[in-house]
Amino acid sequence: MNSFQFFKLRLSLELIQWQQYSIWLLVITGLILTLPMSIQQAQAQRIKDIASVQGVRDNQLVGYGLVVGLDGTGDQTSQTPFTVQTFKNMMSQFGIQVPDNVTPQLKNVAAVSVHADMPAFKKPGQRLDITVSSIGNAKSLRGGSLLMTPLKGIDGQVYAIGQGNLVVSGFGAEGADGSQIQVNIQSVGRIANGALIERAIDSPFQNTDFLTFQLHSPDFTTAKRVTDTINQLIGPKTAQSLDAGSIQVTAPRDASQRVSYLSVLENLQITPGQAEAKVIINSRTGTIVIGENVRVSPTAVSHGSLTVTIKENNRVVQPNPLANGETVGVADADIAIVEENNRMFVFDPGISLNDVVKAVNEVGVAPGDLMAILEALKQAGALHAELVII
Repeated sequence: MNSFQFFKLRLSLELIQWQQYSIWLLVITGLILTLPMSIQQAQAQRIKDIASVQGVRDNQLVGYGLVVGLDGTGDQTSQTPFTVQTFKNMMSQFGIQVPDNVTPQLKNVAAVSVHADMPAFKKPGQRLDITVSSIGNAKSLRGGSLLMTPLKGIDGQVYAIGQGNLVVSGFGAEGADGSQIQVNIQSVGRIANGALIERAIDSPFQNTDFLTFQLHSPDFTTAKRVTDTINQLIGPKTAQSLDAGSIQVTAPRDASQRVSYLSVLENLQITPGQAEAKVIINSRTGTIVIGENVRVSPTAVSHGSLTVTIKENNRVVQPNPLANGETVGVADADIAIVEENNRMFVFDPGISLNDVVKAVNEVGVAPGDLMAILEALKQAGALHAELVII
């Protein structure tokens, strides 16, 4: 077989493989359109909204640099020696040696930390938004420019370079008498597209024969439903639940096929399992959130409040003009006790959230009283829900 025949045979095989893949993709798309309407009902959600793909995540970058061009609002060098040290190191890279016995007064320079989030699959040449924060005692970063700052990952490697003019939303003004006003924070700024990516972060997306979906809220019921939906569409044993939060799915090795395959899977709609019964109480704000599945056993509740009011009426007693008495102060207190006659209300067996709210509203208790009632029900074993106090 000559080279031309070999090339022709190889081309024929690739065309057959592509046709099979196209037919397979069309079949999957058709199955999605013909899925039972019960799966696509009101509470159904896409897999991409309730889960993420393992290994496909953001990565944090951080760096240290200098902001220059400030209007006298930079670091006070007497209290921030690291700013002077950084300035001297930068100047030495340009061939300028600052004597060790000289301390520059850098009122227009501030030492800053720079951080950014680098999404997955970002490539060299693309840009990131960065946030610049003062780490010294600079009063304001308004009007400053960030000099070239390397941004490193947790492994110590440089993945991006940050530089540019800051946008600071804060504003401040100060009078000669010391009075001042400030709006928002002036020591933090942001540079849109301020970092240029120099190195891509390796992703395990194409290194295995499987894709693993990780549920944002681990739940055994939701994991089973995701597995069943994928197996119903693609075929038996395509997906398997590893635990309450992970579903492993067989995937093609070819990059383009894997992207199309994942696009199909992440748009499948499933109905997540109902959340566990919880009652959330914020004792600082008086906010109470009762979950849908909260149930209460048969219980009789009576909640009243006893109010004690003490009013001090201090007065001064003057003696008669011709008497030899002294002016004295007399304490006079009025004490009143008021007890509210709140009614007792009864929770029937299997009462739902709506019934709990209706009963409480009829009695008219305040949020603080409702907290006390819910805590008492939990202690009595009548509240079938987790009580979370934040």
